[in-house]
Amino acid sequence: MASVKEMRTRIGSVKSTQKITKALQMVAAAKLRRAQHAAEAARPYARGMQNVIANLAAGVAGPSAPLLLAGTGSDRRHLVIVATSDRGLAGGFNSSIIRAAREKITALLAEGKDVKILPIGRKARDGLRRAWSNRFLESYEVGLKAPNLALVKPIAQRVLDAYMAGEFDVVTLVHSAFKSVVTQTPRLVQLIPAQVEAGGGPAPFYEYEPDEDTILTALLPQNIRVQILAAMLENQAGFFASQMTAMDNATRNAGDLIKALTIQMNRTRQAQITKELIEIISGAAAV
Repeated sequence: MASVKEMRTRIGSVKSTQKITKALQMVAAAKLRRAQHAAEAARPYARGMQNVIANLAAGVAGPSAPLLLAGTGSDRRHLVIVATSDRGLAGGFNSSIIRAAREKITALLAEGKDVKILPIGRKARDGLRRAWSNRFLESYEVGLKAPNLALVKPIAQRVLDAYMAGEFDVVTLVHSAFKSVVTQTPRLVQLIPAQVEAGGGPAPFYEYEPDEDTILTALLPQNIRVQILAAMLENQAGFFASQMTAMDNATRNAGDLIKALTIQMNRTRQAQITKELIEIISGAAAV
């Protein structure tokens, strides 16, 4: 059994850990509000761009359609973009994204597809490197600042250049969709060829100048940037929500452990005092 001194040292160590987890919880809670606002503000813009592309695509068909919309006519070569955070201590946030990406990659490989991977975030790179490092197209880090177009532009440009060079036929983005503080779910989005989802009800009629092909040629690359940026903003909000929850649980568990160790230390000290009293009384009685 540990001595009273050893148990006091352990209690002090747990208290120090509790202070750290409490501080991380408060920092994550403070950053969550800004991250959540940024993610929610990006959603209407991303949906609006998809609606415009859907309306434009309705008037474009055949070989004249842009390559980013029509595709190459094949689905043999795939690029899977996996977006996570750079940091951990967020429960199962990163692992759930990596798990979804692994399932997608494994399914594609089982079908005989040629798969390349583009990790965004250190956790995605580290989580997939052991099994598929030879399939990495490139890897990027998220950094500490909030995602913006300046960060996303080189990533999107690398994807577009490789696609135009004929390196792959289909591009899929795996990220976390922020739903609430306690709910973040992995999401798979096909970026190329662009998925056109018609909205409910009759679509409004627009006259475009210049023609639809010209607008789509300029708009589709921008859509890739917007979708990656929206995914990274969703990831940031989900990361801080998961970290806040995980650190709150860690702080509570540390408190429970401190109580249990304190009770055990008091019992040990009481046992030592009782033993010493018995020895004193026994010695006095012997005299």
